[in-house]
Amino acid sequence: MDPRSPERYARQRDEECCLADAAAPAVVDEGEITCEDDAFDIPAKNAPVERLHRWRQAALVLNASRRFRYTLDLKKEKEKEDLRRKIRTHAQVIRAAFLFKEAGEREAPDAAGEKPVIPKDGFPISVDKLTTLTREHDFVRLQEYGGASSLRFKRIIVKGLSHMLKSNIERGIIGDESELLHRRSIFGANAYPQKKGRNFLVFLWEACQDLTLIILMVAAVISLVLGIKTEGLSEGWYDGGSIAFAVILVVLVTAVSDYRQSLQFQCLNEEKQNIHLEVTRGGRRMEISIFDIVVGDIVPLKIGDQVPADGILIDGHSLAIDESSMTGEAKIVHKDQRAPFLMSGCKVANGFGTMLVTAVGTNTEWGLLMANISEDNGEETPLQVRLNGVATLIGTVGLTVAAAVLTVLWARYFTGHTKNPDGTAQFIRGHTSAKAAIDGAVNILTIAVTIVVVAVPEGLPLAVTLTLAYSMRKMMADKALVRRLSACETMGSATTICSDKTGTLTLNQMTVVEANVGGMKLSSPDNYDILTDATSHLLIEGIAQNTTGNVFVPEDGPAEVSGSPTEKAILSWGIKLGMKFDVVRAAASILHVVPFNSEKKRGGVAIRVADSKIHVHWKGAAELILAACTSWFDADGSIHPMTSDKVNEFKNSIEDMAALSLRCVAFAYRLYDLDKIPYEDKRDKWELPKDELVLLAIVGIKDPCRPGVKDAVKLCTTAGVKVRMVTGDNIQTAKAIALECGILDTSADLTEPTIIEGRAFRALSETAREAIAGKISVMGRSSPNDKLLLVQALRKKGHVVAVTGDGTNDAPALNEADIGLSMGIQGTEVAKESSDIIILDDNFASVVKVVRWGRSVYANIQKFIQFQLTVNVAALVINVVAAVSSGDVPLNAVQLLWVNLIMDTLGALALATEPPTDKLMKRSPVGRREPLITNIMWRNLFVQALYQVAILLIFNFGGKSILHLKNETLEHAEKVKNTFVFNTFVFCQIFNEFNARKPDEINILRGVTKSPLFMAIIGTTVLLQVLIVEFLGKLTSTVRLDPKLWLVSVAIALVSWPLAVLGKLIPVPEIPLGVYLARIFCRRSSR
Repeated sequence: MDPRSPERYARQRDEECCLADAAAPAVVDEGEITCEDDAFDIPAKNAPVERLHRWRQAALVLNASRRFRYTLDLKKEKEKEDLRRKIRTHAQVIRAAFLFKEAGEREAPDAAGEKPVIPKDGFPISVDKLTTLTREHDFVRLQEYGGASSLRFKRIIVKGLSHMLKSNIERGIIGDESELLHRRSIFGANAYPQKKGRNFLVFLWEACQDLTLIILMVAAVISLVLGIKTEGLSEGWYDGGSIAFAVILVVLVTAVSDYRQSLQFQCLNEEKQNIHLEVTRGGRRMEISIFDIVVGDIVPLKIGDQVPADGILIDGHSLAIDESSMTGEAKIVHKDQRAPFLMSGCKVANGFGTMLVTAVGTNTEWGLLMANISEDNGEETPLQVRLNGVATLIGTVGLTVAAAVLTVLWARYFTGHTKNPDGTAQFIRGHTSAKAAIDGAVNILTIAVTIVVVAVPEGLPLAVTLTLAYSMRKMMADKALVRRLSACETMGSATTICSDKTGTLTLNQMTVVEANVGGMKLSSPDNYDILTDATSHLLIEGIAQNTTGNVFVPEDGPAEVSGSPTEKAILSWGIKLGMKFDVVRAAASILHVVPFNSEKKRGGVAIRVADSKIHVHWKGAAELILAACTSWFDADGSIHPMTSDKVNEFKNSIEDMAALSLRCVAFAYRLYDLDKIPYEDKRDKWELPKDELVLLAIVGIKDPCRPGVKDAVKLCTTAGVKVRMVTGDNIQTAKAIALECGILDTSADLTEPTIIEGRAFRALSETAREAIAGKISVMGRSSPNDKLLLVQALRKKGHVVAVTGDGTNDAPALNEADIGLSMGIQGTEVAKESSDIIILDDNFASVVKVVRWGRSVYANIQKFIQFQLTVNVAALVINVVAAVSSGDVPLNAVQLLWVNLIMDTLGALALATEPPTDKLMKRSPVGRREPLITNIMWRNLFVQALYQVAILLIFNFGGKSILHLKNETLEHAEKVKNTFVFNTFVFCQIFNEFNARKPDEINILRGVTKSPLFMAIIGTTVLLQVLIVEFLGKLTSTVRLDPKLWLVSVAIALVSWPLAVLGKLIPVPEIPLGVYLARIFCRRSSR
């Protein structure tokens, strides 16, 4: 099997079943271990609530408020859902009651109603009346404002309301700064009050709630009181005061680190809410933030958009709104003249239209909903939960060891076996005072509790949050906005990326470069001199009327074209052909529109021209439009039947354009009888005639490949990630672009299934689709449903699938994929909400950067695990052996708390924030079930821990003679020896931190200068260690070391570097240690 094959990763068993994840294995077949009962195994997306409850109950936690801070608050989520339900129900009840009342009691108002009194602010309508109008869907009141005498809705109604709001339904408001400020002061801003983030004191309080730290503080107080009573204030405060100081330091550092993470998440949440959309101001379309919308704005809506505020529909075609976000029901509501009210927060499911904004911010139901529901950062990721499992297992061992140490030390103490430095017993029954006995017992308790602090890796799961927060901030700089934390992890396991072509692999800067008009290829697409007036008139009519784009011509300067890239390219071409956009649009009235969508790949419009004739214009995928044509329009304006020879000629023209990587779009029209057109109230269900069309033109639109995309695709291939292109374009266009991007190799077999059309893939059985899915490199003429089928087939074959999408119809595929990547520029709000990560610049190279960061997250967590477990093992073994053999421990409570600070907070900051390296993209994808602690990590851990334990125990028991301290007093010699052991232990951790950076590389110093935070933390740790030993001896029970002992300490610690090199030469088995131990356990239990 190919070492990079996804099958290697997909159905991997959870190899930490019996060890790292602390789960009981279940035997299925001989030698096969499964983890169905593993509490610490949750899916990356849409985890059931039961699974979330289960792992929380299984976790060993010392500080729940801190450990579960960045996990989902299940109780709060339930309260939020109840609140949503109440607000929705309340709104529906009010609206239903009001409509019932109006239907029974009120008659249509007379046209000659009283003129409203204009208030001092200059607007004839108050904010309260506007709010009531839209919240209660008061159609009768809307008619009053419009001055209409009929119950039938007319555009004049909205026009009347727009006059009251000093807006123009065609040109919008003027939009200068003073007007915007005035409107916000009268009608409010389009924002809702957000609950303030927790301040630093809250994080300080949460850090204090650690059970072990509380016990240590109590012990410190007892020790302080006893010490002052026994030895007086000047000398007696040191023991208790030093412990209290160390605990306070740990609390402060922890709180500062957590507070900084919280600020990063707040910034990311604000960025996620900042939606950009178009408005019409002063006659021109412009892009603004959703927060800048004001009452009176004219907002064009298209499929996939979010309705930015409450408003009234001015006009629209086939406009369908998904109101599930407000009503809670998955129901699509059609909006037209009879149902013109639009609610903020809803999504446009189909069609397009224009709305007048009538209420913003908390004056909308959506604003009320959001103001009462705070943004929650909580979301546990699979890696975070797995690390809780690791922490639980290690913590259980640590608690057991600490309890054993406490028992042994107390037993030795109260039996008189614990000696003072001068050899006398610390406790003698009948002679030792109660105060001294209690003080001795409390000191032993503090040591045992401190061992628990070091042994229970409380910061291990939080290291995931730290590295994710750091990665998310850095990914923003790399043009990727993370919406779901788990996506960062999962991206490191991606084995395939199904990418769109337009805008992702290409620049999305489209230009018409070839044109076949009137049955002949133009020498230049701008050369329209050979066309008759009839041909150019019909073509320009089709371009101007059948579009969702817009052209604004300022008094001075070139025309400004807005719309999608394809629409902009076609409209720009139309301008070159002599199109006067506003004139052409005004010359006909639109009767019905069929919006373009990626499923049908065509869009149409029926218009009534001046002589009462009906023209139906179609535009779309060239071969589909061509297939519907029965005749064609020549350059002279004559219509000819579409013969088979002419069909082949047009097909050849399409293929020639596609071979040049051009997107082929065709224009066609037909006449239609006025008598056959339905009445206005029935047109929504009218299907435009799409047969017997007359072909007008075929154009080729150039969209060049993005610079660097070929290198990005090559990098993915090297990293074991297969890139597949899934596009709605012609199969020949897709093939040409794929070759240009490096997705296809010229030496490869460029036939099916390597290159396949969506309809061919769709027609296969589910089994057949799964069989060929892995072989597909390019899928052309695909629909969003074809993309979904491909994602499903790939996932069933074991791939971890990342998928890009920008359209509303891409939402199912984005949801189904392991990682959904939406486009920030061209993506609709529906696509963005369905995605896990938003690619802000729509660039495939940014997708590859996300893969790098995903792998970096996993790699950084593994570095931290290796470093922390080495400290855990070494500190535990040294203290246990010393306690059992001598009744004393070389590392006291304050020293262990300092080691815990190095290991936990500072270690996480140093190792969990390492930037990604190029080597990460030379590895295979990270298997989702690969063990967190690999065999390489176990080897490194055992080598370093064994060295540290051996060397420090040697110095602990024979340090006085080795260090030539026999001439010193017993008490001083003991303090020097213990200080030396402590100093050497800390420096071993500092040098081992470098080893942890490169678990599988010989050169551990490579790239260290590129990580300034790492170097700063190492420098700070060294500086503080020198201060502790040389100047804080009273607090830490240390003495000053002479330069020779400092050099010996550093030299012993430095040996860990060459030792790490030698250790990396030791081969490790391929079978993970966890799986190996699980198999042995299962075999024994089955006997």
